[in-house]
Parts: sequence; structure tokens; C-alpha cells
Amino acid sequence: MRGFKEASFTERLAAAAKAKQAQLEKVRAKGRANETGQAARAAGRVATASAREARAATRKEAKLAEAARAAQARKEKEAAEVLARRNEEAARAADAAERKTRAAALEADRKAARDARYAARKTRRK
Repeated sequence: MRGFKEASFTERLAAAAKAKQAQLEKVRAKGRANETGQAARAAGRVATASAREARAATRKEAKLAEAARAAQARKEKEAAEVLARRNEEAARAADAAERKTRAAALEADRKAARDARYAARKTRRK
């Protein structure tokens, strides 16, 4: 019986080159068949990317509009707080003025009563 014949280096090199060539032909054949599908997929990717960019721009505009509304609301709130503070200060000042007026009137009444008692005492001694 004959023994197993090992392939020489050149034979193995030739077989590898042949296998590479077969793989390359297979890929080339597949590539030509898929060119139309590839163009459709590329167009789909472009459409998806543009839609994504449009959604991102819409979100950004909405975010800016919300920030502007929040800033406006904050300004209105601050203005209302300032107005309330001014009204409170005015009410406090009016209350203080009224208390001062009442205190002055009370003091005048006390002085008048004191003067009347003093005058009555003076008239009794005479």
C-alpha cells in the first residue's frame, strides 16, 4: 500500500492562492448583485439621519422655548414679590404712622388731664 503523500510547499501555496481567488470572486459576484440594494439602504440611512437631526433640532427649540418661558415666569414672580414687599412696607409704614399719631393724641390727652388736675389743685389752694 502506498503511503500518504504530503503536499509540497508550492502545492500548498498554489492551493491557498486558488482559495483566496475563489473567495474574491464570490464577494465580487455578491457585490454586483447587491449594488441596487446597497443604494437603497444608503438612501434609507440618509433619510434616517436627516429625520434624527430634525427631531434633535425640534427638541432643542422646545428646550429653548421652555427656558424662555421659565425665565419669563421667574421675572414675573420676582416682580410680584417686589410689589408685595413694597405693599407690605407701605402698610407697615402706614401702621407705624397711625400708631405714632395715636400715641401723640394719647400723650396730649394725658397732658391735658394732668394740666387740668394741676389747675384744679391750684384753684383749691387759693
